[in-house]
Amino acid sequence: MELGKQFSEKALKDFKLIDLAVENHDQQAFAELLQRYRKPVYHMILKMIRNVDDAEDLTIEAFAKAFKNLHKFKKDFTFSTWLFRIATNNTIDFIRKKRLDTMSLNTSFSDDNGESVNIDVQDKNLNPQEEAIKAQKIELVQLFVTKLPAKYQRLVKLRYFDELSYDEIAKELNAPLGTVKAQLHRARELMYDLVKGKKEHI
Repeated sequence: MELGKQFSEKALKDFKLIDLAVENHDQQAFAELLQRYRKPVYHMILKMIRNVDDAEDLTIEAFAKAFKNLHKFKKDFTFSTWLFRIATNNTIDFIRKKRLDTMSLNTSFSDDNGESVNIDVQDKNLNPQEEAIKAQKIELVQLFVTKLPAKYQRLVKLRYFDELSYDEIAKELNAPLGTVKAQLHRARELMYDLVKGKKEHI
């Protein structure tokens, strides 16, 4: 931790939760970190891509990636800054891949002390790591998908691995669009529960 750097009470509490999660595999600590930041991460991603379904997908990816790498977190800055950077970069990869129009690739948020923090984002040029990034995302989701009930596994594979749209999944399964959305929402909730409660499997 940098000498003389002042962290808010919230940030210090995050550090304690991270220590419990990493050193003791404390399930409740993971759950609390998720609870603290799930909504802010989701709303930041939603501002970047303006699509509710994709924002939900990208939020769970961000937490899966962050929790998998939590042991690498250094207390040089707040957990929220680190988490938002992971979420932002993951979303940028998604934007690049989809070639989405977006307001701006530069993004910022307020940290625990109310100060504006800018996230450094690389330029829009596609890089050769796309396939590696996709493989990494699939690996993260595979950590969860085999633990889901069978009826959700195919849905999640079509959405995350085959990258079908909701309409395409509905056609593939010959199911109403509303049912597909509802079941994918439920599948994501179950995956969040796995992130929180089954850390030893991640």
